[in-house]
Amino acid sequence: MEIKPITWQQAITVRHRVLWPSKPESFCKVEGDETATHFGVFIHNELVCVSSVYIEGNVARLRKFATLTEYQGKGIGTAMIQALFTYLKMTDAELLWFDARTSAIGFYQRLGMTTSGDRFYKSDVEYVKMGCNLNLL
Repeated sequence: MEIKPITWQQAITVRHRVLWPSKPESFCKVEGDETATHFGVFIHNELVCVSSVYIEGNVARLRKFATLTEYQGKGIGTAMIQALFTYLKMTDAELLWFDARTSAIGFYQRLGMTTSGDRFYKSDVEYVKMGCNLNLL
């Protein structure tokens, strides 16, 4: 397994396959992708997991974190989040936040994240805000 920076264009394919397969691929592009930092996990040169981080001042936002279904449950997502923590500790970011699908709350809680606020929907998928103080990791 290798985790390395990727382009936003590389991230789109995995985002589309995992997060919004019924939507057009263009639906998976996020405003700010051109200036965000994107990471990918490669196994045998295949891109199997992607994440994108948008930093503004001392706040980092994780968006479009996705692992191909056949690679889920194998520690790949955990390795990606840990790599993101390492990366973010080299920046001015003090807080990490994101909108998490409620189906993934347990995964994020195991990594030290907490929920805040009420649940909400995006395109018929239930979400909740989650995050952590990076200085406490």
